[in-house]
Amino acid sequence: MYYIFVINIIVGFGLGYLLTRFIIKSKVTAAETNAKNILKHAERESESLKKEIVFQAKEDAYKIRRDAENDIKSKRYEIQKNEDRLVKKSNSLVAKMENLEKKERALNYRDQEIEKSLKKINQLQQDKKNELIKISNMSQEEAKKELMDNLEKELAHETGKMIKEIEERAKSEADKKSRNILSLAIQRFASDHTVESTTSFVPLPSDDMKGRIIGREGRNIRTFEMLTGVDLIVDDTPEAVIISGFDPIRREIARLSLEKLITDGRIQPARIEEVIEKSKAIIENNIKEIGEQIVFDTNIKNVSPKIINLLGKLKYRTSYGQNVLQHSKEVSYLAGIMASEIGANAQLAKRAGLLHDIGKAIDHEVEGTHAAIGAEIARKNGESFEVINAIAAHHADVEPKTIEAVLIQSADAISASRPGARREMLETYIKRLENLEEIANSFEGVDKSYAIQAGREIRIIVNPEEIDDYMAEKISRDISLKVEKNIDYPGQIKVMVIRETRSVEYAK
Repeated sequence: MYYIFVINIIVGFGLGYLLTRFIIKSKVTAAETNAKNILKHAERESESLKKEIVFQAKEDAYKIRRDAENDIKSKRYEIQKNEDRLVKKSNSLVAKMENLEKKERALNYRDQEIEKSLKKINQLQQDKKNELIKISNMSQEEAKKELMDNLEKELAHETGKMIKEIEERAKSEADKKSRNILSLAIQRFASDHTVESTTSFVPLPSDDMKGRIIGREGRNIRTFEMLTGVDLIVDDTPEAVIISGFDPIRREIARLSLEKLITDGRIQPARIEEVIEKSKAIIENNIKEIGEQIVFDTNIKNVSPKIINLLGKLKYRTSYGQNVLQHSKEVSYLAGIMASEIGANAQLAKRAGLLHDIGKAIDHEVEGTHAAIGAEIARKNGESFEVINAIAAHHADVEPKTIEAVLIQSADAISASRPGARREMLETYIKRLENLEEIANSFEGVDKSYAIQAGREIRIIVNPEEIDDYMAEKISRDISLKVEKNIDYPGQIKVMVIRETRSVEYAK
């Protein structure tokens, strides 16, 4: 029995060992299979990742190549533009050179004609001298008289011929020369007026702000210009940018918006659009308040809201440098005063004076003269016939029908022509006065000079011992010619030379 028990135990241990070994072997086999599967899955994933990386690299390379090609195209376009610009300038220079050569040939031809005339005159003089030698029996006075008579006859013919040729040439070139003179006059005075009336300067806290205003790839400045309708010039002007535009209201909206953006510091397209909309609302409200205030100041009753709004817009309009709203206010006051003095309708005159330039508020939007536009606005808004006629006739485009219309013409001329009404930059004005006196003092015999009448007249006192009456006339002409050549000015300047001699004696 004991042996059977031992044998059973031995058999049990043997079976357990075999069973355990079988289980372990099964697990090892399963682990090896699992490891192989993991390796295969890892290989598939690495292959997929490799393909994905290669695809991404190809896509990045394509983008880089495309950007490079776009950049090259852009640079080629800029180069082509520059080449076209250089070609145009070259053609312009060639044309100018040809024009100068033509003028030079014309001058040479004229010089030759003058030289021929001089030779002919010298020959005539020599012939007359020879003739006088032959007829030496004549007295000196008789010879002189005969010579002068003959010369007069000869020269009268030549002079008449030259005068006729000059007149014909002048008639053929009159139109061309007049156009050149007008264009030259416009060029002399348009630049300062354009800069002064079409630009606004906005100061910056630092030059670093310019980069923020431009924005990445210029998106901020493009958004600003598109929404405001003006040009924003960011150049090398220290700590300032320039707003350029012909519409003064748009320019004011742009100026106000840019100042707010600079103060706020958040400059990006969405913020720009928001600030511009707020600035437009502020300007529109200001225009209405300005119109209401001017109507209140001039004590004009029953004015339509549309006309009030147009009056407010005149605040941002100038004419020859003169603010149109201030000019209209002056005309209203002047017309009212003159009407009161002569017993006319002062209230009607004031009303017509205030509204006489109302057409300038929209003359850049509507065809026609500002007088005709203003008369049409007054008619549509229920103004009386007298007011409509005064507006339409204030530049004599139509005939004035009332005494008040004539008063508006006079008040308009007074307000526009008074000294200082049509402004100049102070530095330009002072510089012109200094230049006038400097030019006058540069002539010999000038004792003192004074620029008066806001630079419209210069009075020059000369030393009577050095300058006689004939020389005084010559000096006045020479000074006027030098002023015309060296100074830009509106209208005309009167040059007066004063030569005074006083003789004093006392009777005892």
